[in-house]
Amino acid sequence: MNRDEGKEDVMSATYIEGSALTASDRCDRCGAQAYLRVTLTSGGELLFCAHHGRAHQNKLRQVALSIHDETDRIS
Repeated sequence: MNRDEGKEDVMSATYIEGSALTASDRCDRCGAQAYLRVTLTSGGELLFCAHHGRAHQNKLRQVALSIHDETDRIS
């Protein structure tokens, strides 16, 4: 793979990461509806409900490349 191919992969992944979470996205910790998508610097991705996102926020900020937060949708 050349360098240009790797850049295209990153751009594509960024677009997917920015997509809205749906009711079928579930918290990796408890299975509730996910409102946070955390993209890790290692390349992985985790989904969290608002409760577990808050509970683990300090550690997540240390290892996150980006955090997509939709907790404002909760009424």
